[in-house]
Amino acid sequence: MPDVNFILLYVESPAASADFYQSLLGRPPVENSPTFAMFAMESGLMLGLWKRDGVVPPAQAGAFGGELAFAVASGAVEALHADWSARGLTIAQAPVAMDFGFTFTALDPDGHRLRVFAPG
Repeated sequence: MPDVNFILLYVESPAASADFYQSLLGRPPVENSPTFAMFAMESGLMLGLWKRDGVVPPAQAGAFGGELAFAVASGAVEALHADWSARGLTIAQAPVAMDFGFTFTALDPDGHRLRVFAPG
Protein backbone atom coordinates (compact mmCIF):
# COMPACT_ATOMS: atom_id res chain seq x y z
CA MET A 1 0.00 0.00 0.00
CA PRO A 2 1.46 3.41 -0.92
CA ASP A 3 2.16 5.88 1.86
CA VAL A 4 0.54 9.33 2.04
CA ASN A 5 3.34 11.79 1.35
CA PHE A 6 1.67 14.79 -0.26
CA ILE A 7 -1.28 17.00 0.73
CA LEU A 8 -2.78 19.50 -1.72
CA LEU A 9 -4.95 22.43 -0.68
CA TYR A 10 -6.90 24.34 -3.33
CA VAL A 11 -6.38 28.06 -2.74
CA GLU A 12 -7.51 31.34 -4.26
CA SER A 13 -4.01 32.86 -4.35
CA PRO A 14 -0.95 30.60 -4.13
CA ALA A 15 1.25 33.67 -3.48
CA ALA A 16 -0.87 34.86 -0.53
CA SER A 17 -1.18 31.32 0.83
CA ALA A 18 2.58 30.75 0.44
CA ASP A 19 3.23 33.93 2.45
CA PHE A 20 0.76 32.76 5.11
CA TYR A 21 2.26 29.26 5.43
CA GLN A 22 5.86 30.55 5.27
CA SER A 23 5.13 32.75 8.27
CA LEU A 24 3.21 30.00 10.07
CA LEU A 25 5.70 27.19 9.41
CA GLY A 26 8.88 29.26 9.64
CA ARG A 27 10.28 27.96 6.36
CA PRO A 28 10.18 29.10 2.73
CA PRO A 29 8.44 27.16 -0.01
CA VAL A 30 10.65 24.80 -2.04
CA GLU A 31 8.63 25.66 -5.13
CA ASN A 32 6.73 28.88 -5.82
CA SER A 33 4.96 29.91 -9.03
CA PRO A 34 1.82 31.91 -9.87
CA THR A 35 -0.29 28.73 -9.83
CA PHE A 36 1.41 26.50 -7.25
CA ALA A 37 3.56 26.59 -4.12
CA MET A 38 5.01 23.66 -2.17
CA PHE A 39 6.51 23.24 1.30
CA ALA A 40 8.67 20.34 2.49
CA MET A 41 7.97 19.28 6.07
CA GLU A 42 10.64 17.80 8.34
CA SER A 43 8.63 14.56 8.37
CA GLY A 44 9.02 14.23 4.60
CA LEU A 45 5.40 15.20 3.94
CA MET A 46 4.91 17.77 1.18
CA LEU A 47 2.25 20.49 1.40
CA GLY A 48 1.10 21.83 -1.98
CA LEU A 49 -0.99 24.95 -2.55
CA TRP A 50 -2.70 24.78 -5.96
CA LYS A 51 -4.60 27.69 -7.50
CA ARG A 52 -8.24 26.63 -7.22
CA ASP A 53 -9.31 27.74 -10.71
CA GLY A 54 -6.41 25.83 -12.32
CA VAL A 55 -7.11 22.42 -10.77
CA VAL A 56 -7.65 19.67 -13.35
CA PRO A 57 -10.15 18.10 -13.26
CA PRO A 58 -11.94 21.13 -11.76
CA ALA A 59 -12.43 21.03 -8.01
CA GLN A 60 -15.90 21.35 -6.58
CA ALA A 61 -16.55 24.18 -4.14
CA GLY A 62 -15.58 23.11 -0.63
CA ALA A 63 -13.65 20.11 -1.98
CA PHE A 64 -11.41 19.96 1.11
CA GLY A 65 -13.49 18.84 4.08
CA GLY A 66 -10.81 17.99 6.62
CA GLU A 67 -8.08 19.61 8.63
CA LEU A 68 -4.33 19.97 8.72
CA ALA A 69 -3.36 18.80 12.19
CA PHE A 70 -0.25 19.82 14.12
CA ALA A 71 0.63 17.56 17.08
CA VAL A 72 2.59 19.50 19.70
CA ALA A 73 4.01 18.89 23.14
CA SER A 74 1.85 19.38 26.20
CA GLY A 75 1.75 23.05 27.11
CA ALA A 76 2.39 24.32 23.56
CA VAL A 77 -1.28 24.57 22.58
CA GLU A 78 -1.95 27.76 24.52
CA ALA A 79 1.32 29.36 23.35
CA LEU A 80 0.50 28.66 19.69
CA HIS A 81 -3.07 29.86 20.21
CA ALA A 82 -1.72 33.17 21.57
CA ASP A 83 0.81 33.45 18.72
CA TRP A 84 -1.68 32.67 15.96
CA SER A 85 -4.30 34.98 17.50
CA ALA A 86 -1.70 37.79 17.60
CA ARG A 87 -0.93 37.13 13.91
CA GLY A 88 -4.60 37.69 13.11
CA LEU A 89 -5.61 34.12 12.24
CA THR A 90 -9.32 33.44 12.59
CA ILE A 91 -9.84 31.13 15.56
CA ALA A 92 -12.70 28.72 14.87
CA GLN A 93 -12.37 26.89 18.19
CA ALA A 94 -10.76 28.29 21.34
CA PRO A 95 -8.45 25.99 23.33
CA VAL A 96 -10.47 23.18 24.87
CA ALA A 97 -9.97 19.70 26.30
CA MET A 98 -11.46 17.02 24.06
CA ASP A 99 -11.37 13.23 24.22
CA PHE A 100 -8.14 13.08 22.14
CA GLY A 101 -6.29 15.89 23.96
CA PHE A 102 -6.07 19.67 24.43
CA THR A 103 -6.75 21.51 21.16
CA PHE A 104 -7.74 24.63 19.24
CA THR A 105 -8.65 25.21 15.59
CA ALA A 106 -7.73 28.16 13.36
CA LEU A 107 -8.45 28.92 9.70
CA ASP A 108 -6.07 29.73 6.86
CA PRO A 109 -6.96 32.49 4.33
CA ASP A 110 -9.05 30.03 2.28
CA GLY A 111 -10.94 28.66 5.29
CA HIS A 112 -8.97 25.40 5.60
CA ARG A 113 -8.98 24.21 9.20
CA LEU A 114 -5.68 24.12 11.11
CA ARG A 115 -5.94 22.05 14.28
CA VAL A 116 -3.24 22.22 16.95
CA PHE A 117 -3.41 19.54 19.62
CA ALA A 118 -1.45 17.96 22.43
CA PRO A 119 -2.46 14.28 22.56
CA GLY A 120 -4.00 13.41 25.87
